[in-house]
Amino acid sequence: MRHEWNVLRVIAATEFKLKYTTSALGYVWSVAKPLSYFAVLWVVFGRFFKLGVVFKQYPLYLLIGIVLWTFFADATNLGMYSLVARASMLRKLAFPRLVIPISATLVAAITFMINLLVVGVFVAITREVPHFGWLLLPLLLLELYLFTIGVSLVLATSFVRFRDVGQVWELLLQLLFCASPIIYPLGLLPPWARDVAMLNPFTQVTQDVRAIVIGDAPAHAIMTAPDLFGPLGRLIPVLIALGIFAGGIALFRREEPWFAERV
Repeated sequence: MRHEWNVLRVIAATEFKLKYTTSALGYVWSVAKPLSYFAVLWVVFGRFFKLGVVFKQYPLYLLIGIVLWTFFADATNLGMYSLVARASMLRKLAFPRLVIPISATLVAAITFMINLLVVGVFVAITREVPHFGWLLLPLLLLELYLFTIGVSLVLATSFVRFRDVGQVWELLLQLLFCASPIIYPLGLLPPWARDVAMLNPFTQVTQDVRAIVIGDAPAHAIMTAPDLFGPLGRLIPVLIALGIFAGGIALFRREEPWFAERV
């Protein structure tokens, strides 16, 4: 395990450095992307559609959603292409293949950690007071990461066999972005749509993070799983996330012996 962790750490660090080596601005791009999305969406929905008038914390609400979504989208895309991109490595070297897609998600995780610094600046600007509930944030982020790994493993395994998976996932990401309460408050959806949206672990994590960080936001904006499914409602999306994580590992292990032949 120690050897595998060292391999994983070296590959992830190397990939992150290579990602920005040839660009003039370097690591600035890791922050510029979500901030650009934020700026455009804030002008359109915060100003033109007056969502910024609904509650004053809308900029922080929006930024949290964008940063979490950027991590999920980048990590799953990198994980999906990771095996095929390293076809020569798969054919020549003997090592646990699981290292490759997980290292791809770690590259996105490093960028995510940098983006959290931007979120921290916004938290300071809005003067949100830290409290003991913030200790739950690492657990929520861990849940999101496990869910992301599970999705990435399913995509990477499927992409080895069917290259159309790339096009399908690109479309699904666009649909999921619109269906998730990233831009708009969850409470604006019809009751049945809220229940469906909260079955998505990404939505559950995003809403729980917002509910913890944003203190006095309107209730319809930071609705969480228990608000919709009852006292045990929080367990439903968590169990779905863990199920996808376990299913992704099982699928990956089953197909692993044939990766070198199919990439």
